[in-house]
Amino acid sequence: MGLVFRKRKKFGPLILNFTENGYSSWSIKIGKWSWNSRSRAHRYDLPGPFSWKQDKSRS
Repeated sequence: MGLVFRKRKKFGPLILNFTENGYSSWSIKIGKWSWNSRSRAHRYDLPGPFSWKQDKSRS
């Protein structure tokens, strides 16, 4: 199993995601709700290790 480099920088509710190749995507997180620019998915954190996710189509 190989090593994977990931880095996150937070600026308030804005999160920038980086990989070994550089910039990857950005996210916004407000309370328990979040949205990711790459997957275009809405996510809501639920109690415990659970979360609810709604994917958006890329069309």
